[in-house]
Amino acid sequence: MQNEKFEIKMNENSDKAEIIIREVESVNELPVQEPLKLGIVGTIQAVSEFLSKRISESDQINQKKCHILVNREVMAIELVTNESDYYSTNKVIGTLSIYPKFKEFGINTGKIWTPSALGQFFKMNRAFFPVKADNMKLVNPLMNFTATVNNTVEKTASEKGDRSDKFEQVVNSNLPSSFKLSMPIFKGFQIENFEVETFANIDGRAISFVLISPGAQETIESIRDNIIDDQLKLIRKIAPDIAIIEQ
Repeated sequence: MQNEKFEIKMNENSDKAEIIIREVESVNELPVQEPLKLGIVGTIQAVSEFLSKRISESDQINQKKCHILVNREVMAIELVTNESDYYSTNKVIGTLSIYPKFKEFGINTGKIWTPSALGQFFKMNRAFFPVKADNMKLVNPLMNFTATVNNTVEKTASEKGDRSDKFEQVVNSNLPSSFKLSMPIFKGFQIENFEVETFANIDGRAISFVLISPGAQETIESIRDNIIDDQLKLIRKIAPDIAIIEQ
């Protein structure tokens, strides 16, 4: 330790004091850390909400050094701030999520249902059928599924020895071919009404079903674009100089 002079002032009413000097091997300082990068993932409103509260903070939002990426296929809006600074670049991502119960139905996903499993699922989700009687028209036939599978193999042989095989499968059932559902398609948004069709898959004597809905698919694409467009309009109003790039 270098020799240094220092002055100690004692309390006027004190006649003695104890001084303790300790020598440490290393300097008692906090280590220098890199800036903490911000990474937020939230609902589709996340970017507009973040900008509305931080746009006035010039050290966080310099519009000329920010950009927004829009990916409609994955239903996401991503804000990147301080884009050219490795240590202070931050990201805020807003995503649009499918309503969990809509996912469970497996509509337009190719999800395969056995008759009994589909019947039980419909029974436990009666709340999403706008007409409760329609629910029972599906549940009862599915729980007691009666269908006939007629397999006919026709083989013919010509005089020249040519042969042709014909395989036909016919399913006769009292199950309604379509039904209506009422539920949100996107999490946090309004209820939609749409029609769902049941299609049978036949594998030998085993029968399963898939659910499809052209109307729901059309609604998804339409609502998705409307929601994203509304958010982009709001962002442009809050921060008009941030570049918005469609991917």
